[in-house]
Amino acid sequence: MLHYDLTVQPDWVNKRLNGVNTITYGIAHNKLISEMQIDLVFPLGIDSVIQDGKKVPFRQVGDFWYLQVNKQKQVSKKQISIYYSGKPVESLHAPWDGGMVWSSDSLGRPWISVACQYKGASLWFPCKNHLADEPENGATVSVIVPDSLMAVSNGRLMLEQKMAVGKTLYRWQVKSPINHYGISFYIGKYVQLSGKFKGIKGELSTDFWVLDYNRQKAIEHLMPQTDSTLVALEHSFGPYPFYQDGFKMVDAPYIGMEHQSAIAYGSSYRKGTNLKGGDISNTGWGKKTDRILVHETAHEWFGNSITASDIADRWIQEGFVGLAEELVIAHYWGAEAGNAFMQGRFRTIENDKPIIGRYGINEDGGQDNYVKGWAVLHMIKTMLSDDARFITILKKLNKQFYHQVTSSNAIENYFIRETRLQLKPFFDQYLRTTEVPVLQYAIKGNQIRYRFINCNTDFTMPVKTNLSGREWIYPAVSWKTSVFNGFKKDDQFEVDSNFYLKAERVD
Repeated sequence: MLHYDLTVQPDWVNKRLNGVNTITYGIAHNKLISEMQIDLVFPLGIDSVIQDGKKVPFRQVGDFWYLQVNKQKQVSKKQISIYYSGKPVESLHAPWDGGMVWSSDSLGRPWISVACQYKGASLWFPCKNHLADEPENGATVSVIVPDSLMAVSNGRLMLEQKMAVGKTLYRWQVKSPINHYGISFYIGKYVQLSGKFKGIKGELSTDFWVLDYNRQKAIEHLMPQTDSTLVALEHSFGPYPFYQDGFKMVDAPYIGMEHQSAIAYGSSYRKGTNLKGGDISNTGWGKKTDRILVHETAHEWFGNSITASDIADRWIQEGFVGLAEELVIAHYWGAEAGNAFMQGRFRTIENDKPIIGRYGINEDGGQDNYVKGWAVLHMIKTMLSDDARFITILKKLNKQFYHQVTSSNAIENYFIRETRLQLKPFFDQYLRTTEVPVLQYAIKGNQIRYRFINCNTDFTMPVKTNLSGREWIYPAVSWKTSVFNGFKKDDQFEVDSNFYLKAERVD
């Protein structure tokens, strides 16, 4: 896909949607193509399809629609307009279940949005519902709303036009490649606050579309917190990836979502890791930042600029964003603060299923792709013992994979190459199994024997310990022995708390 030009008119009273998506597309191979698959989820339905001024026949198989397009080969670029309508799937627990959100603000006024990361954008418009098929030239989103309301979408506002009596069209355009679930819109009684962020690539426009009664809270909290977050993230990851489309944060009727250049913010306008301002890490460091703001902003780098080509690899997006939460704390309060915040999150890892799901069937990995994925990256940082080098590797990663869809294997190979560490067994263990390695050790005199169990047969990982003079050991699944002069019988052998593993004394 090359570009989506989408126009929608939501009906808040009847919870219906009418729209048209004009798709600009090309053919990726030299075979003669006469049929295109488009995804649109029931109860929405396609009303008609137009290409070159003529109606195009189509057939439906469940939520898949097959359009009988004009025959064409690779060299051609074409457009097709798909008119559709119906009552879209409603999200009752946004953003977790996916669908339209027909809500009201605290004054009872319409407040509408959509969130569809897990099930995809075909819940609300006809598209290619596949993460690997981003519209390369971005998207245009036009939303028709009552005059009393405002519509906000991705990118920059291109047009505000009066339509029929009592209706206004707002047209937004994002020029960068965008994943399908990153396209969204918001309708409400919004006011705009604008700022300028002096970033690595120059001046970045920052806009905040908030409900009118949140204006002062946005000035006092949202705007300064966003600026400080962008400073830290650009330091850690490199330039914000969408300077040409600007940065925008929008009040949303759900907790948050990484809609590209139009981030959904539904938190409580306060610092903390939850809506009540608490700290899920139980360390105190989680109260230093607005976690939702940091988390969703970091998704501009991982999730939007760098996107997993299959949702099974979603740890690429969520793990790096968890790491971002740590790095923002480290940027302002030091490395030990960031480490402590991460260590406090280890206890929330469930190990109920592997981080990486099965490919090709739109199967998400376990919820551990958030914190355990983050732990994987944190351990790599620890193994390097050089935070500045780790940051350099992250910046290079963002440059090399800029505006790309990619896979876990590609990211893993990048880290193996750049760190020069033996990470393949490490990735296989922590990403593809639920077993937590156990470091068994036995002490006799000044000798310490150690090995890994509860792991893959080829698993190995350098481990930092409290042993004076030789902090690092290099266990594998077979017993190894090290001699440490000065180690006494009653001394406690400890593994550095930045490693997610278990230690077990067996003598």
